[in-house]
Amino acid sequence: MIKVQEDPQKREIINRRHFSFRLNVFFFITFVLFSVLIVRLAILQFVEGPTLTAAGADKATRSVKLPPIRGDIYDSTGYPIAYSTSTQSLYYSIQPGLKLEAARANARDMAGKLHEVFMEYGNPAKAMSKDDIIRQMDLEFSRNIISTPRRIKSGLTNKELAYLMENRTSFPGVDIMEESVRNYDTGSIAVQLVGYLKKYKGVRETVDFYKEKSSEEDPTLEYLEEEDVGMDGLEYMYQDVLRGKNGVKTYPVNNAERIIGPMQITNPEKGSDIYLTINKNIQLKTEQAIIDHLKQISTSSNRYERADYAKTGFAVAMEVDTGKVVAMASMPDYDPNIWAGGRISAEDYENFSNVLENGTIRSVYGKYESEEERRKHPSSIVPPGSTMKPLSVLIGLNEKLFSTSEYYTDTGRFSYGKTGYETYVTNSQGHVYGSIDGAEAIQYSSNPFMAAMVGNKLFKRGDRNGKSSVEIWDSYMKQFGLGVLTESGLFGESKGIIDYFDSAERFSPQAALILASYGQQGRYTTLQLAQYTAMLANHGKRLKPQFVNEIKDSDGNVIGRFKPEILNTVDLPVEYWNEIEKGMSLVKSEGFEGVDYTYRRKTGTSEQDVAKRTAENAVFIAYAPAEKPKLAVAVVVPDGGFGGYGASPIARKIFDAYNEEIGLTGVPKKKLVAAITDME
Repeated sequence: MIKVQEDPQKREIINRRHFSFRLNVFFFITFVLFSVLIVRLAILQFVEGPTLTAAGADKATRSVKLPPIRGDIYDSTGYPIAYSTSTQSLYYSIQPGLKLEAARANARDMAGKLHEVFMEYGNPAKAMSKDDIIRQMDLEFSRNIISTPRRIKSGLTNKELAYLMENRTSFPGVDIMEESVRNYDTGSIAVQLVGYLKKYKGVRETVDFYKEKSSEEDPTLEYLEEEDVGMDGLEYMYQDVLRGKNGVKTYPVNNAERIIGPMQITNPEKGSDIYLTINKNIQLKTEQAIIDHLKQISTSSNRYERADYAKTGFAVAMEVDTGKVVAMASMPDYDPNIWAGGRISAEDYENFSNVLENGTIRSVYGKYESEEERRKHPSSIVPPGSTMKPLSVLIGLNEKLFSTSEYYTDTGRFSYGKTGYETYVTNSQGHVYGSIDGAEAIQYSSNPFMAAMVGNKLFKRGDRNGKSSVEIWDSYMKQFGLGVLTESGLFGESKGIIDYFDSAERFSPQAALILASYGQQGRYTTLQLAQYTAMLANHGKRLKPQFVNEIKDSDGNVIGRFKPEILNTVDLPVEYWNEIEKGMSLVKSEGFEGVDYTYRRKTGTSEQDVAKRTAENAVFIAYAPAEKPKLAVAVVVPDGGFGGYGASPIARKIFDAYNEEIGLTGVPKKKLVAAITDME
């Protein structure tokens, strides 16, 4: 085999070509890599740069959110009921640049120095021991990280403040910050309606409303552990309006989380202010009227007026055409400043626990020595008694059970049930009224009329339009706001308690309807009774109770006004309304002697079985003036006896107060008196 010799020149040319190719590939790859790097750098610089810069800054700083300044609550005249004021608080920051044990030792030394300052210059009522101060420093980091300033004390006195500012170099790590504190008028104006505050950390896991706040994304709206939040009444209902927005205090820190520079502060924003429909003077006169009358009836020598067990009283005054509540009193009440700082002492809770809640919308009891004794007495939610009778007559007329010209002979007793097992319905004190129509049945408060002409006739007529007689009754109750929420929006409002369905099952529909006809088969709140009374006055418009006239922002601009809101209407012939108005104009009631305005009213003495005794509750409803009604009032005094004695005189003082301040005819009486005096 002959081997051919390869040409060296040709081989060199081939090698050069291969080298050029590899070199081109190398440069191409290098170009691609540099291009990718340049593009990535551009993305980092222009696209991701701001985000990365913020992240880096976040790692270099720590922000502490400052609680917002809560908006104020004013009465209808602009008088402050609940308001926030500034206070000076002392914060301590663990010193930077020290090892942990050294920092703790310094903190303990500082606690001793602060204790001496507080003892010498502070308020003795707010004295703090050295242990108290150390506990607030949280040296075990159970509540805060190392860079978080600890609040040691709020409400520094001027002397404390002056000493600490003059000697600031002697107190490294100590800062003085301005904060807001909630104050309530010492006159205790509608305290249960206004509500109170508690610390967020104490309610965040137990109140659904605040559970939802834990996921708030906006940092200015994020709730803080030590923040005071609304826990009842309007403070709770308007929490989002009143709250405002957080401030921020920012510290630069090193990688050991120690503060290394000065702080920057963005001040918190004040929440909006709310202006109530409550009139301070009417409210205070209502509260005083209840307290004075409770003393009167518990010691009276008049056997009709005497009520030995009366301990509590409740009243609501509501405008007939607007639904504005001008007074809402649950008495006795308390000084809401016991909640200062968002917590209550064990002693105050023991003394006031029975009056913290609003008895005009919930079940509240008087103060008794034991639970066993409490069970012997009714709560604030009571049967309406004879105040139900105007509605009973309306139902009877509208259901064609009788007419406005029809009469019933009241013999003083009506019986129903099987022969030999009859149940008797009688009048109070055994009265016999003879031949009476619907209006006179209201005037004289005839139980037999209601039982025979309404309850019994409705039962005997039976079902109608697919509804049982008890369901028909229930439909009227709910249309007039009894057994349903008033839709006031107040937290924890009760619907009341209805018994007629249960009685119909346990006993008979006949018994249930007869008892219901004169007000013994349901228990309702004072606010429900006021709403019902306003419906009687305005001929069937159920108005939503209003507590706020307007909302203003922190600059005083109006950002919300409230208008009357009709929840439902009941259309009845005018002659039916005339019939009950005639009767309500003639009802006898104590305390209204010599009034210079007309009014319509109904007294009630509701009976309630409690722990083997029958309690008699005083109930009273009224509206004035009789023509073109302006104000509806409902008063409830559990264990108060006869409504005409135990509740009626309280209502008189409420009407007088309204007439004086606002005017039942649209002009305040005090202005009319002043004008007449000037003319003379």
